[in-house]
Formats: sequence, C-alpha cells, structure tokens
Amino acid sequence: MDRCRAIARNPLYSRPPIRQVKKMVNCANGITRLQKRGTGGKPVQVFQDFSLANNSSRTFTNNTVLQAMSNPFDSSFSNRASIDIEQAQKIIYQFLLEQVNQNNPETTLQEFNNLFFEYSTHPGNIDAMQELSHLLMANRPQDFFATLKRCCYILINNWETKRQYEYITLLISGFSGVSRQRKTASHLVNRLRSWLKRFQESQDYQDLLLFIEKHEKPDPKNTSTQKTEAHWSQRYTSYLLTAQYASTQNPKEQREAAKILAQRLKQQFKVDLALYATRSQLNLYKNKNLDNPTALGDGVLRLIKMIVLKKGCLSYTHLAHLFLGQTQNLSYQDFKIALQRYLLCSNNLSNVSPLEQIPEKLAKFLETLYRDRDEEKIDDALLLRTCNRVFDFLTTENGQAPSELFLYAAIQGNSLTLVMLLLKLLLICPQSRLHLEQRIAELIRYYMNFPEEECQWVVNFFEIFKIVFAIYGDRDVKYSLIEISEKPHRLLSNPNESAEGQHVNSQSDLDDYYIFSQYLG
Repeated sequence: MDRCRAIARNPLYSRPPIRQVKKMVNCANGITRLQKRGTGGKPVQVFQDFSLANNSSRTFTNNTVLQAMSNPFDSSFSNRASIDIEQAQKIIYQFLLEQVNQNNPETTLQEFNNLFFEYSTHPGNIDAMQELSHLLMANRPQDFFATLKRCCYILINNWETKRQYEYITLLISGFSGVSRQRKTASHLVNRLRSWLKRFQESQDYQDLLLFIEKHEKPDPKNTSTQKTEAHWSQRYTSYLLTAQYASTQNPKEQREAAKILAQRLKQQFKVDLALYATRSQLNLYKNKNLDNPTALGDGVLRLIKMIVLKKGCLSYTHLAHLFLGQTQNLSYQDFKIALQRYLLCSNNLSNVSPLEQIPEKLAKFLETLYRDRDEEKIDDALLLRTCNRVFDFLTTENGQAPSELFLYAAIQGNSLTLVMLLLKLLLICPQSRLHLEQRIAELIRYYMNFPEEECQWVVNFFEIFKIVFAIYGDRDVKYSLIEISEKPHRLLSNPNESAEGQHVNSQSDLDDYYIFSQYLG
C-alpha cells in the first residue's frame, strides 16, 4: 500500500505495469469502493476511481495515464488532460444544477457538502464524485478552485433569485469548518482539504463573503453586550459587487448573482435614505430612533437639501444635455477644451470650494489625451473612452492606488466638489457608469485595511458619492424642498423655477425648508 501511494504521488518516476496502475488509482483514492444492488438483488462492486461506473466514457486511467508515464513531455497528453478536466467540470456543474432545480435547498446544500467538505460517496452522486476525483488526481489546484468557485455561484445565483438567502449563509459558513478537519490516511482527501484552506486565503473567497455579510441577520437570542461591529467597507458592498459582475473573467453565475444583489442593495439604500430624510423632520417621529442609512449623522439632511437645489431648471442634468447638443460636430481637440470648461464651471453649492490644482492638471491631462485624434470629429465611442480616462484621472489611474488628484481633493476636505465632477462627467456619458463604479470599488479595496478612524476623510468621500448618485442616479425617487416659514408653502425644486435664482445657500435658509421625498418605483 505504501508503494502504491508513493507511485500515485508521482507516477512519472517509473512505468509500472497496467495492473499496478489500476491498483495505484484505487489505493490513492480515499474511498475504495461501494456496494449497491444490481439486477436480481446481487451486490455490484462500484469502484470510486477514474474508471468508475462507465469505463467506456473514460479512458483516463488506463490509456491517458500510461501515455503520460511513457512520454511525460508529449503535448498531446496535456491537451487530452485539459479536455478531461473540462468534461469533469461540466459533469459536476450539471449535477449541482439538477440538485438546485429539483430538490429543496436543504438537500442541495447537503449534496454540496458531500462533494467538497465531506468527500462522501452515495449512489446518487457517483458520477460527480468520480469527476471530482479526476480533478484531485490531476493535481492542478487552479482548475479545482475555478470549479469550486463556479459551483458556489450556481447555488448562490439560484437561491438569490428565489430569495432563499439563509442557505447562502449556510453554504459559505461551511468553509469555516475546514480548518478543524484532521489529516486522514487518504492522500486525495488531504489534498482536497489543503486546497480548501488555500481557497479560503484567496480573493475569490473574500468575494463570496460579500454575499454572506448582507444576508446575515443578528441573532435575537444573543443578549451579549459585546457586539461585533461591521467593517466600514460593508456599507459599500454594492460597489464591490459591481466589480464582480463587470469582470468577464468571472463565471456567468457569479456575475448574475453579483448584479442581482448589487441592484437590490442600491435600491434598498435609496428607499431607506428617502424614508429617513422625510421622517426625521416630522413630529410624529421626533422621539423615535430612526435608522440613518448613512455615516454622516444629521448632516446628511443639509447635504440632501444642497443637492436637491440643483435639480431645477439649470440642474446638472439640464447642463449635460446642453453640453452634448453644443459639442456634437466639434473636432476632438475643441471638444476637450469645451469639456474642461463644462466640468469646471461653477456649481453654486454652498461650502463647495474650487480646487486650485484641478484646472491646470485637468488641462494638461486633456491636452495630451488621444492627441493623434485631435482632428477627428467627436463620436460616441471617443466620448466613452475619454470619460473613462478622465474617471481614472480623478480616482485611480492604475486600479491599485488612488490618483494624485483624488488624494489632493479628499484630504483637503473637498469630497463634494470631487463627487460633483464625477457626476457631471457621468451625466454626459451614462455608459461609463460601470467603469466609474469599478474604480470606486478599487479605491474601497485599497483603503479596506485601514481602520475607519485613520481614513475618515476617504470614508466621507464614499458616503457623499453614495448619496449624490442615489439622488441623481435614477428617477424612481423624487426629492423636493417644501418651505415651512409663515409664507405660503411652495416646492423649492419646481422644474419651472430657476435653481440659480433661488438664493438659498445659508444654513438658516436651508433650515426653513423640509425635504419631501416620493417613491415612484
């Protein structure tokens, strides 16, 4: 047996006879065989190795392995091995799809655990276990990680759609028990557990945790006064999920699940913000502790009032339409000059100071941007590429660290000015939204390792960004300001009234108005 295991670990050192190869495969596997009833009630031996159940469908044990032993440098073996692995992955995916579509969540979850956590065979999962054994014997961990990742999202995507959120939590929580498992006499079982531990140390596992963080509910039976405070980055999970579904390298099930959850979180925030903004000013809720969905405290009310002021006739949306109409037939060089003026024109928000370095740096950046196309007319494709590059310039240019201008603006306390620049840019090119949110996700990941008290200035930026884009991003929530002075009530954000002529900038002026929100969903 020891010799068999030694050969199984590295079969390329020698070329054993065929019968020894068969024995090698059987003893290397953790579970040698099962018994199930065949025709006439007689027990049938079912070996859990590469020749399991259907010898005609797989020749990996006898032919392919022997070919590798005789000529380990033969490229045709590598190609055949890749095909075998792809086939193994398809069978495992199909098995879990059938489970999640035909069985209840409890049974499906147990079948997943049987495969990956317990490595347990029963008559119903023989084919899937055979293919998992192929992956383990191939000793290609990256293929295993990709398989495990997609299997998780096959289940998550289905349960997310069916609103069976508690099983998503149970699925991901199962990984926590891997570290407590002991070594066994099976080489493959030990390899499986080792790979599961490595998976827990990967970014793919961190991506999985985004789903469990938003679905976990506090235990009402837990009366402990010591509550685990959520990490500040969890308030921006929707943007981290956006980065998942934007990446074409992720499996389609992961992208779909991430998109569904991200949209749901954004929608929930918009509704919570509108309810808080309205109820916090009503006497009916004066003595009640309302849940503020932001980290800005009561200051969020003033911020919302300032933003709503600009949703009148000369709002950012209206200015964006004017800009697009006036620059339709310009050369790209002239367009870049017009873009700079558009972005830097006064926004007339109180307490928003212009950044001294922006005009000069932005002018230099735009001057050299796609200079070889200066004589061409601006078109939609060039507009998209330009806006994406300006977003990079204002946030992160390499996707790993914040840009120089972002650091300058955020540290100087000019987060609102920076957010308004991003908003104005997005309004002229809505197709860039996904790119912008990817950049925001990259900034969040960069600062995640810092405690909130050490990066409060950047948290403040994320909060303002989230609020501004919740108000301007969609049209399913409408905000208005209602005057509460002795004068007759009037809507301050009436579309027929010029926002520039309202002259409501001081704190006392804003205090004379209530926020009124209406969900149009």
